[in-house]
Amino acid sequence: MFKLLLIEDDVTLFNELKERLEQWSYDVYGIRDFSNVMQEFSEVKPDLVIMDIQLPKYDGFHWCRMIRSHSKIPIIFLSSRDHPSDMVMSMQFGADDFVQKPFHFDVLVAKIQALLRRVYNYSVEQVNLLSWQGATIDYEKNKVSTESTAIDLTKNEIFILKCLIHKKNTIVSRDELINSLWEDKRFISDNTLTVNVNRLRKKLDEIGLGTFIETKVGQGYVAIEEERYD
Repeated sequence: MFKLLLIEDDVTLFNELKERLEQWSYDVYGIRDFSNVMQEFSEVKPDLVIMDIQLPKYDGFHWCRMIRSHSKIPIIFLSSRDHPSDMVMSMQFGADDFVQKPFHFDVLVAKIQALLRRVYNYSVEQVNLLSWQGATIDYEKNKVSTESTAIDLTKNEIFILKCLIHKKNTIVSRDELINSLWEDKRFISDNTLTVNVNRLRKKLDEIGLGTFIETKVGQGYVAIEEERYD
């Protein structure tokens, strides 16, 4: 799992990005003390940095320059500032890319994948593969495979499974699932969620995994990993 350091002081944006990036199997860290970014950078040892320009204490250009003096790690600026000089300065201080707010989340993910692929020479497919209960989950192909067989899922079903596996052994509320699907532009109602979860569980039954998606009445759903959730 790649570690991303998100240097962003907007708590709402940070939490939203953290949640969505973790759904892509990234390990996301934030900054506690914006006057001591380098110490926390050293502690986390991230594989990639995403950074705003306007920050408390010192701006992103300062921290980009400091990081570059110690590391060649990929750096993406994420900023609402749109003047060409800001983009030029970002590159001059050592950033690898610049994403202007507001932005489409898929664009940010594509840029992250491109940088990680270039710097660490990995396949994008590796990020989209996850092991769960002895099966391989392929988010790119919407497929769940075991050694003997495989099943195909719809885009909604694979998205729901990804959300549940990301918080395995923890109850994910129906509201949280619906909100995540809406934010991902997959418009879905409460009744539609029930239908999708039931279809997902039925398909997983074909490879012996249906019982590992549990319904917690009045609360939500749980993806079981190893020990059962009591």
